[in-house]
Amino acid sequence: MTTMRNSITKSMLFAAILALPFAASAEEVSADKVKAIQDMLAAMQCEVDPSNIEADGDGFELDDVFCADGQYDMDLNADLTVAEKRKE
Repeated sequence: MTTMRNSITKSMLFAAILALPFAASAEEVSADKVKAIQDMLAAMQCEVDPSNIEADGDGFELDDVFCADGQYDMDLNADLTVAEKRKE
């Protein structure tokens, strides 16, 4: 019984260690920044769900951006200029 418990504990610890980099990299995006991103996208005839905006280093990563000409993933620089736009 103790061996089984130790094995489960080790497995849980290993899973937590693997998940740590993903949890640590997710930064909260301020409401003001989300609004600025959405305003910038509206000027491009695009929109994105706020939950699909993630801080990414010095910029932002946007998943599932819907534009008049299709769906995209985008990377934005810190000044909200488009660094990369990939059609899905």
